[in-house]
Amino acid sequence: MTDLLTSLTRPVSALLTKLRIDPFIAAILATVGIASLLPATGSAATGFGIASKIAVGLLFFLYGARLSGQEALDGLRHWRLHTTVLCATFVLFPLLGLAASLLSPGLLTEPLYTGVLFLCLLPSTVQSSIAFTSIAKGNVAAAICSASLSNLLGIVLTPLLVALLLSADGPGVSGSAVLDIVAQLLLPFVAGQLARRWIGPWVQQHSTPLKLVDRGSILLVVYTAFSAGMAEGTWHTLEPGPLLVLLAVCVLLLAIVLGATGGGAKLLGFSRADRITIVFCGSKKSLASGLPMATVLFGHSEVGLIVLPLMLFHQIQLIVCAAMARRYARQAVTDEPALV
Repeated sequence: MTDLLTSLTRPVSALLTKLRIDPFIAAILATVGIASLLPATGSAATGFGIASKIAVGLLFFLYGARLSGQEALDGLRHWRLHTTVLCATFVLFPLLGLAASLLSPGLLTEPLYTGVLFLCLLPSTVQSSIAFTSIAKGNVAAAICSASLSNLLGIVLTPLLVALLLSADGPGVSGSAVLDIVAQLLLPFVAGQLARRWIGPWVQQHSTPLKLVDRGSILLVVYTAFSAGMAEGTWHTLEPGPLLVLLAVCVLLLAIVLGATGGGAKLLGFSRADRITIVFCGSKKSLASGLPMATVLFGHSEVGLIVLPLMLFHQIQLIVCAAMARRYARQAVTDEPALV
């Protein structure tokens, strides 16, 4: 049986590798397909809704247990680099998101534009930012501090920015949503930070199985959200035209931020290693934080379309940044000039 499973999964893994498709994105798309064919309804939908809330709380508890607040604080002595990354994440991106309002409702539907703006308000990734910085021979210590700091601040800043920038008559943040943010995101995260001194080593030692818990929780959230969208008929409103526009917006958004972070870091006189860190940490948006946050901030029936820009952007950023990281690495070996 094991040999049979291996023989069946090996071609799929090889295909995903050849196409440079993130396996996690593939799992999310499969979950969306299942929710489209077999959506949870009635009492099952209620049960999945409760389970997804528990899963989100567990997810942010583990985030709190993993992220070293002390490590982020220790890294503040490199404040110019971290300020540059945070400005890209929480200033430049939101401004670009607001500029995308020119495309709505003409080219982008309201839910898709809301998703683009929500994408622009999220914190940076942790794992991929550090991994690409390491591959590219950048300042890994600074990447760890900067990505951790971005996520720590994002727990508070993202909901505040959503409340500030999304109109009150649209899918903004209500008073009950604020309580949900505190109960489902902030309190578990703080509890994880407080428990870190006792469970931190255990969490680090069991990072692989806990990653399955992380991803399983997110897949549960996706299934619940897309099931609600199917029940409400939300997905019937999606047409090919806006989808192609959304793809172009995601590509353009990433290109602008990569150019701005690379060129800006060079103008500010950062070293090559620091410029690499700024490019990779300042251009990322976290799928792992964004999906569960969206279920808390918006209604379940609306989440499916709202998180679609984030899912597209995540895959695009992985493909582009993987290629950039390899090129940076080759330049480090041959001592060629840096790209940005």
